[in-house]
Amino acid sequence: MATRAQVLEELGIGPEWVRRDRPTATRASEPVDPRPVADTSPLALESGSDLDARAAAVLGMDWPALKACVASCTACPLAPTRTQTVFGVGDEAADWLFVGEGPGAEEDQRGEPFVGQAGRLLDNMLAAVGLKRGDGVYIANVVKCRPPGNRNPEPLETERCRPFLQRQVDLIRPKLIVALGKVPATNLLGRDATIASLRGNLHEYRGIPLIVTYHPAYLLRNLHDKAKAWEDLCFARDTMAKLKAAAA
Repeated sequence: MATRAQVLEELGIGPEWVRRDRPTATRASEPVDPRPVADTSPLALESGSDLDARAAAVLGMDWPALKACVASCTACPLAPTRTQTVFGVGDEAADWLFVGEGPGAEEDQRGEPFVGQAGRLLDNMLAAVGLKRGDGVYIANVVKCRPPGNRNPEPLETERCRPFLQRQVDLIRPKLIVALGKVPATNLLGRDATIASLRGNLHEYRGIPLIVTYHPAYLLRNLHDKAKAWEDLCFARDTMAKLKAAAA
């Protein structure tokens, strides 16, 4: 049986360890941002503050403790305006992890990610490549509380929520992550870039292959980009097939 390192090498994304002082391109056509990138791990972000112990504790939690911690979290300004937290949903041992940016109004009411019109489109996108919510698929967001007015989450909010998503990734141990939109893509990759420059390339988050595509809410407003999203899903499907074949 091939090791994870061998699988990643077969896919052309190198070993599991990466330097944190600069990003790396996985293909020759992908530009490398020369600007230094700070260590975005939870402990680095919260070092020297009262949140350091909290982040360390989160990284050691099991599923029940993590869910309870998210539900009671008041670590950022989003807490007072939420109806409830939106933890995530799906198979807790999923091969596929889809990550969005944050809950919308309907998600805030129901406590589940991607349940509105964008959620229905996401379900259709999954079905198009033979996937189904909850069946080998987990869906989460960068932040667990709704930003007011459905705005993008701000840096402080994503930093305070980062340990939760990282722990979800650690517990799920997916074979592939699909970042839905610029907010999850830039937060997981630790650098600012356009969707256009990130699409079509195989990236990695802490040793896990990662593919970037458009957020379903964006596609609802920009129908002409649905064809590009389909290309991304086909790329993700083919990548998963290679991962499974290499591990068999």
